[in-house]
Amino acid sequence: MQENDRGPAAEPQITSEPRPPYTKQRQRPPGLERDMEPRPRYRAARYRAAGKLRGKVALITGGDSGIGRAVAVLYAREGADVAVTHLPEEQPDAEETRRAVEAEGRTCLLLAGDLAEESFCRQSVERTVRGLGGLNILVNNAAHLNSQTDLSQLSSADWHRSFQVNVYAYYHLVQAARPHLTAGDAIIATASEEALKGSDTMIDYAASKAALVNFTKSIASHLAKDGIRANVVAPGPTWTVLNVADQNMPEEGLAQLGSEGPLGRVAQPEEMAPAYVYLASDADSSYTVGEIIAVTGGLTGTR
Repeated sequence: MQENDRGPAAEPQITSEPRPPYTKQRQRPPGLERDMEPRPRYRAARYRAAGKLRGKVALITGGDSGIGRAVAVLYAREGADVAVTHLPEEQPDAEETRRAVEAEGRTCLLLAGDLAEESFCRQSVERTVRGLGGLNILVNNAAHLNSQTDLSQLSSADWHRSFQVNVYAYYHLVQAARPHLTAGDAIIATASEEALKGSDTMIDYAASKAALVNFTKSIASHLAKDGIRANVVAPGPTWTVLNVADQNMPEEGLAQLGSEGPLGRVAQPEEMAPAYVYLASDADSSYTVGEIIAVTGGLTGTR
Protein backbone atom coordinates (compact mmCIF):
# COMPACT_ATOMS: atom_id res chain seq x y z
CA MET A 1 0.00 0.00 0.00
CA GLN A 2 3.02 2.31 -0.16
CA GLU A 3 3.77 4.70 -3.00
CA ASN A 4 7.38 4.94 -4.12
CA ASP A 5 7.10 8.34 -5.80
CA ARG A 6 5.48 11.68 -5.16
CA GLY A 7 3.62 12.04 -8.40
CA PRO A 8 -0.07 12.95 -8.54
CA ALA A 9 -2.50 10.10 -8.08
CA ALA A 10 -4.93 9.07 -10.79
CA GLU A 11 -7.92 9.70 -8.55
CA PRO A 12 -8.60 11.70 -5.37
CA GLN A 13 -7.25 10.19 -2.17
CA ILE A 14 -10.63 10.43 -0.46
CA THR A 15 -11.98 7.75 -2.81
CA SER A 16 -8.85 5.77 -3.70
CA GLU A 17 -7.77 4.30 -0.33
CA PRO A 18 -8.31 0.60 0.50
CA ARG A 19 -11.77 -0.23 1.81
CA PRO A 20 -13.16 -3.06 3.96
CA PRO A 21 -13.01 -5.90 4.35
CA TYR A 22 -9.38 -5.78 5.46
CA THR A 23 -7.24 -8.83 6.09
CA LYS A 24 -8.08 -10.57 9.37
CA GLN A 25 -4.99 -10.58 11.56
CA ARG A 26 -3.75 -10.37 15.11
CA GLN A 27 -0.41 -9.52 16.70
CA ARG A 28 0.86 -9.73 20.23
CA PRO A 29 1.21 -6.28 21.78
CA PRO A 30 2.81 -3.92 21.08
CA GLY A 31 2.96 -5.35 17.55
CA LEU A 32 4.99 -4.28 14.54
CA GLU A 33 3.76 -2.28 11.59
CA ARG A 34 6.18 -4.14 9.31
CA ASP A 35 4.11 -7.31 9.84
CA MET A 36 0.72 -5.78 8.97
CA GLU A 37 -1.13 -6.74 5.81
CA PRO A 38 -1.70 -4.50 4.01
CA ARG A 39 1.00 -2.08 5.18
CA PRO A 40 -0.24 1.30 6.39
CA ARG A 41 0.50 4.26 4.13
CA TYR A 42 2.74 6.92 5.63
CA ARG A 43 4.89 8.39 2.85
CA ALA A 44 2.26 10.99 1.79
CA ALA A 45 3.20 11.06 -1.90
CA ARG A 46 0.65 13.81 -2.60
CA TYR A 47 1.95 16.13 0.12
CA ARG A 48 4.01 19.14 -0.95
CA ALA A 49 6.28 20.74 1.62
CA ALA A 50 6.92 24.47 1.99
CA GLY A 51 9.70 24.63 4.60
CA LYS A 52 7.19 25.37 7.35
CA LEU A 53 9.32 23.74 10.07
CA ARG A 54 12.80 24.56 8.80
CA GLY A 55 15.31 24.54 11.64
CA LYS A 56 12.85 23.13 14.19
CA VAL A 57 13.26 20.11 16.47
CA ALA A 58 10.33 17.81 17.25
CA LEU A 59 9.90 15.05 19.84
CA ILE A 60 7.21 12.55 18.82
CA THR A 61 6.21 9.81 21.24
CA GLY A 62 5.19 6.58 19.56
CA GLY A 63 6.76 7.83 16.35
CA ASP A 64 8.02 4.40 15.33
CA SER A 65 4.78 3.50 13.53
CA GLY A 66 1.27 4.58 12.64
CA ILE A 67 0.30 8.24 12.90
CA GLY A 68 3.52 9.09 14.73
CA ARG A 69 5.65 7.77 11.88
CA ALA A 70 3.64 9.67 9.28
CA VAL A 71 4.02 12.86 11.32
CA ALA A 72 7.77 12.31 11.64
CA VAL A 73 8.09 11.99 7.85
CA LEU A 74 6.12 15.16 7.11
CA TYR A 75 7.95 17.12 9.80
CA ALA A 76 11.23 16.05 8.22
CA ARG A 77 9.94 17.01 4.78
CA GLU A 78 9.08 20.43 6.21
CA GLY A 79 12.64 20.83 7.50
CA ALA A 80 12.58 19.58 11.11
CA ASP A 81 14.89 17.15 12.86
CA VAL A 82 12.95 14.53 14.79
CA ALA A 83 13.33 12.47 17.97
CA VAL A 84 11.09 9.42 18.29
CA THR A 85 10.25 7.40 21.40
CA HIS A 86 9.38 3.73 21.12
CA LEU A 87 9.29 0.57 23.19
CA PRO A 88 12.40 -1.63 22.88
CA GLU A 89 10.29 -4.31 21.16
CA GLU A 90 9.41 -1.79 18.45
CA GLN A 91 13.01 -1.27 17.35
CA PRO A 92 12.50 -2.70 13.81
CA ASP A 93 9.68 -0.24 13.14
CA ALA A 94 11.70 2.60 14.68
CA GLU A 95 14.60 1.86 12.35
CA GLU A 96 12.27 2.15 9.35
CA THR A 97 11.07 5.52 10.62
CA ARG A 98 14.65 6.68 10.96
CA ARG A 99 15.41 5.64 7.40
CA ALA A 100 12.31 7.47 6.16
CA VAL A 101 13.25 10.67 8.02
CA GLU A 102 16.84 10.51 6.80
CA ALA A 103 15.56 10.02 3.25
CA GLU A 104 14.00 13.48 3.64
CA GLY A 105 17.45 14.87 4.50
CA ARG A 106 16.90 15.29 8.24
CA THR A 107 18.20 13.69 11.46
CA CYS A 108 16.19 11.15 13.44
CA LEU A 109 17.07 10.31 17.05
CA LEU A 110 15.60 7.04 18.38
CA LEU A 111 14.74 6.84 22.09
CA ALA A 112 13.87 3.38 23.40
CA GLY A 113 11.99 3.06 26.68
CA ASP A 114 8.63 2.91 28.46
CA LEU A 115 6.66 6.13 28.81
CA ALA A 116 4.90 4.67 31.83
CA GLU A 117 8.13 5.52 33.67
CA GLU A 118 8.40 9.17 34.70
CA SER A 119 12.19 9.05 34.43
CA PHE A 120 12.03 8.00 30.76
CA CYS A 121 9.69 10.90 29.97
CA ARG A 122 12.17 13.37 31.43
CA GLN A 123 15.12 11.65 29.77
CA SER A 124 13.38 11.74 26.39
CA VAL A 125 13.17 15.52 26.54
CA GLU A 126 16.71 15.91 27.87
CA ARG A 127 18.20 13.58 25.25
CA THR A 128 16.30 15.37 22.47
CA VAL A 129 17.61 18.76 23.55
CA ARG A 130 21.13 17.43 23.96
CA GLY A 131 21.17 15.36 20.77
CA LEU A 132 19.35 17.70 18.39
CA GLY A 133 20.17 21.09 19.87
CA GLY A 134 16.82 22.10 21.31
CA LEU A 135 13.09 21.41 21.30
CA ASN A 136 10.31 23.29 19.52
CA ILE A 137 7.49 20.77 19.03
CA LEU A 138 6.24 18.12 21.44
CA VAL A 139 3.83 15.57 19.97
CA ASN A 140 2.29 13.32 22.61
CA ASN A 141 1.15 10.44 20.43
CA ALA A 142 1.98 7.07 22.06
CA ALA A 143 -0.96 5.16 23.53
CA HIS A 144 -2.04 1.98 25.25
CA LEU A 145 -5.19 0.21 24.02
CA ASN A 146 -6.78 -3.06 25.06
CA SER A 147 -10.50 -3.15 24.28
CA GLN A 148 -13.24 -4.79 26.29
CA THR A 149 -16.40 -6.37 24.95
CA ASP A 150 -17.97 -6.12 28.42
CA LEU A 151 -17.35 -3.88 31.45
CA SER A 152 -16.45 -6.96 33.50
CA GLN A 153 -13.33 -7.38 31.33
CA LEU A 154 -11.91 -4.01 32.34
CA SER A 155 -9.07 -4.85 34.71
CA SER A 156 -7.43 -2.45 37.12
CA ALA A 157 -4.12 -3.24 35.40
CA ASP A 158 -5.43 -2.04 32.03
CA TRP A 159 -7.03 1.01 33.60
CA HIS A 160 -3.75 1.87 35.31
CA ARG A 161 -1.63 1.26 32.19
CA SER A 162 -3.94 3.35 29.98
CA PHE A 163 -3.71 6.35 32.27
CA GLN A 164 0.03 5.91 32.84
CA VAL A 165 0.84 5.92 29.13
CA ASN A 166 -1.96 8.07 27.75
CA VAL A 167 -2.22 10.74 30.45
CA TYR A 168 0.54 10.69 33.08
CA ALA A 169 3.29 10.49 30.46
CA TYR A 170 1.79 13.54 28.76
CA TYR A 171 1.91 15.48 32.03
CA HIS A 172 5.54 14.51 32.66
CA LEU A 173 6.56 15.35 29.08
CA VAL A 174 4.87 18.75 29.17
CA GLN A 175 6.53 19.65 32.46
CA ALA A 176 9.93 18.53 31.20
CA ALA A 177 9.54 20.25 27.83
CA ARG A 178 8.16 23.59 28.97
CA PRO A 179 11.50 25.16 30.05
CA HIS A 180 12.87 24.51 26.55
CA LEU A 181 9.92 25.91 24.59
CA THR A 182 9.66 29.54 23.51
CA ALA A 183 7.24 31.75 21.60
CA GLY A 184 6.15 30.11 18.35
CA ASP A 185 6.64 26.56 19.63
CA ALA A 186 3.88 23.99 20.00
CA ILE A 187 2.55 21.08 22.01
CA ILE A 188 0.21 18.67 20.21
CA ALA A 189 -1.65 15.76 21.77
CA THR A 190 -3.18 12.82 19.93
CA ALA A 191 -6.63 12.07 21.33
CA SER A 192 -9.32 10.04 19.54
CA GLU A 193 -12.88 10.28 18.35
CA GLU A 194 -13.62 8.05 21.36
CA ALA A 195 -12.58 10.92 23.65
CA LEU A 196 -15.35 13.05 22.15
CA LYS A 197 -18.20 10.56 22.29
CA GLY A 198 -17.19 7.71 24.61
CA SER A 199 -16.88 4.06 23.70
CA ASP A 200 -18.59 0.88 24.85
CA THR A 201 -15.57 -1.25 23.89
CA MET A 202 -12.59 1.06 24.56
CA ILE A 203 -13.66 2.20 28.01
CA ASP A 204 -10.36 3.03 29.69
CA TYR A 205 -8.83 4.23 26.42
CA ALA A 206 -11.70 6.65 25.78
CA ALA A 207 -11.62 7.91 29.35
CA SER A 208 -7.87 8.50 29.25
CA LYS A 209 -8.08 10.30 25.93
CA ALA A 210 -10.86 12.52 27.28
CA ALA A 211 -8.58 13.39 30.20
CA LEU A 212 -5.83 14.24 27.72
CA VAL A 213 -8.18 16.62 25.89
CA ASN A 214 -9.23 18.36 29.08
CA PHE A 215 -5.65 18.66 30.32
CA THR A 216 -4.62 20.27 27.03
CA LYS A 217 -7.47 22.78 27.20
CA SER A 218 -6.59 23.53 30.82
CA ILE A 219 -2.91 24.26 30.19
CA ALA A 220 -3.40 26.06 26.88
CA SER A 221 -4.01 29.47 28.43
CA HIS A 222 -0.97 29.13 30.70
CA LEU A 223 1.30 28.25 27.78
CA ALA A 224 -0.21 30.89 25.51
CA LYS A 225 1.11 33.60 27.84
CA ASP A 226 4.58 32.55 26.65
CA GLY A 227 3.52 32.24 23.00
CA ILE A 228 3.36 28.43 23.11
CA ARG A 229 0.34 26.82 21.49
CA ALA A 230 -1.21 23.61 22.89
CA ASN A 231 -3.80 21.78 20.78
CA VAL A 232 -5.27 18.35 20.11
CA VAL A 233 -5.78 16.16 17.06
CA ALA A 234 -8.62 13.65 17.47
CA PRO A 235 -8.20 10.93 14.80
CA GLY A 236 -10.95 8.60 13.73
CA PRO A 237 -10.32 4.89 13.02
CA THR A 238 -6.87 4.63 11.43
CA TRP A 239 -5.01 1.66 9.96
CA THR A 240 -2.27 1.21 12.58
CA VAL A 241 -0.69 -1.61 14.54
CA LEU A 242 -2.39 -0.30 17.70
CA ASN A 243 -5.61 -1.87 16.44
CA VAL A 244 -4.02 -5.09 15.20
CA ALA A 245 -2.34 -5.61 18.59
CA ASP A 246 -5.62 -5.02 20.48
CA GLN A 247 -6.19 -8.46 22.00
CA ASN A 248 -9.92 -8.07 22.58
CA MET A 249 -10.94 -6.52 19.28
CA PRO A 250 -12.78 -9.20 17.27
CA GLU A 251 -10.97 -9.94 14.02
CA GLU A 252 -14.22 -9.42 12.14
CA GLY A 253 -14.47 -5.96 13.68
CA LEU A 254 -10.93 -5.19 12.58
CA ALA A 255 -11.71 -6.38 9.06
CA GLN A 256 -14.59 -3.88 8.93
CA LEU A 257 -12.80 -1.03 10.69
CA GLY A 258 -14.15 2.37 9.66
CA SER A 259 -17.05 0.93 7.68
CA GLU A 260 -19.61 2.70 9.90
CA GLY A 261 -18.42 6.16 8.86
CA PRO A 262 -19.52 8.29 5.89
CA LEU A 263 -16.39 7.33 3.93
CA GLY A 264 -16.86 3.63 4.73
CA ARG A 265 -13.17 2.99 5.46
CA VAL A 266 -10.31 3.62 7.86
CA ALA A 267 -7.92 6.52 7.49
CA GLN A 268 -4.33 5.95 6.49
CA PRO A 269 -1.70 7.51 8.81
CA GLU A 270 -0.59 9.88 6.04
CA GLU A 271 -4.11 11.37 6.00
CA MET A 272 -3.72 12.39 9.66
CA ALA A 273 -0.24 13.88 9.49
CA PRO A 274 -1.01 17.22 7.75
CA ALA A 275 -3.14 18.30 10.74
CA TYR A 276 -0.02 17.97 12.89
CA VAL A 277 1.96 20.08 10.45
CA TYR A 278 -0.71 22.78 10.65
CA LEU A 279 -0.60 22.82 14.45
CA ALA A 280 3.20 22.79 14.56
CA SER A 281 3.57 25.69 12.11
CA ASP A 282 3.37 29.13 13.68
CA ALA A 283 2.76 30.59 10.22
CA ASP A 284 -0.38 28.47 9.84
CA SER A 285 -1.85 28.19 13.32
CA SER A 286 -0.63 31.17 15.34
CA TYR A 287 -4.23 31.89 16.45
CA THR A 288 -5.15 28.27 17.17
CA VAL A 289 -4.97 27.64 20.93
CA GLY A 290 -6.63 24.93 23.02
CA GLU A 291 -8.55 23.54 20.07
CA ILE A 292 -9.48 20.02 18.95
CA ILE A 293 -9.04 19.19 15.28
CA ALA A 294 -11.22 16.15 14.66
CA VAL A 295 -10.02 14.13 11.66
CA THR A 296 -12.61 11.38 11.82
CA GLY A 297 -13.97 10.94 8.31
CA GLY A 298 -17.24 12.47 9.50
CA LEU A 299 -17.82 10.16 12.45
CA THR A 300 -18.16 12.99 15.00
CA GLY A 301 -19.59 15.59 12.65
CA THR A 302 -22.54 13.52 11.45
CA ARG A 303 -23.91 12.27 14.75
